[in-house]
Amino acid sequence: MTDASASTDISEQLGEALPYLRRFARAMTGSQGSGDRFAAASLEAILADRSVLHGVGVKTGVFRVLYRIWSSAGAPVDMEESGLRAQAQKHMSRLTDNSREALLLHTIEGFNFGEVAEIIGITQDEAEELVKIARREMADAVSGSVMIIEDEAIIAMDLESIVTDMGHRVTGVARTRAEANEIGTADVPDMILADIQLADNSSGIDAINDLIGRLGDRPVIFITAFPERLLTGEKHEPAFLISKPYTEEQVISAVSQAMFFSSTETLRA
Repeated sequence: MTDASASTDISEQLGEALPYLRRFARAMTGSQGSGDRFAAASLEAILADRSVLHGVGVKTGVFRVLYRIWSSAGAPVDMEESGLRAQAQKHMSRLTDNSREALLLHTIEGFNFGEVAEIIGITQDEAEELVKIARREMADAVSGSVMIIEDEAIIAMDLESIVTDMGHRVTGVARTRAEANEIGTADVPDMILADIQLADNSSGIDAINDLIGRLGDRPVIFITAFPERLLTGEKHEPAFLISKPYTEEQVISAVSQAMFFSSTETLRA
């Protein structure tokens, strides 16, 4: 492979990784703006010196660069918040160092423990232990009520089972925008799990905007088969986004994260 073709290949892989890099950066920093700045700095560092990717794949490498830049900056988290976000960050401050980031990398971003270790700069055994610690500490700290907006019955039942087993109460399952408004108003949830495309071709995004407009801010996790369509940087984005097909581990992690470190920003359809 020539230098030019290798450079093109790396650029393409960086482009493919960018939506997920931005998702991780936002979850780490608690702010879309701050997360995007760290993601941009990571890409600039790689474009300036490709050797920072040495020894690992491009995706693992760019996440490693991001983590190092964020850590070297003092691992900042946006604390200029109020309400739900401020409460979430107070919870987060009690977690063991690096445990939340390890959990995000493993369960949401799909890195194996070896890759997590490479990104954070620890051993594989330490990475595994950090994920265990994060799960235990989060499960012990927060529980609440969850509404599910999902038109596929099997998926809805699966999500309900997972959330219930975590110790949360499910307020109801909605298949359409209208049902979501009815259920959400009758029993106000602490958090919402929402599909994007609903049974009557209505939008889960619209349903969420309806509910937040009526009930006030609360954490939301979107579930979609096409996450890259929502992680474009062109409009408000969800901090918590699960790709279909999902795993139980991803749902558990996202629900725990959302209870701790939630974004209350809505999407505009």
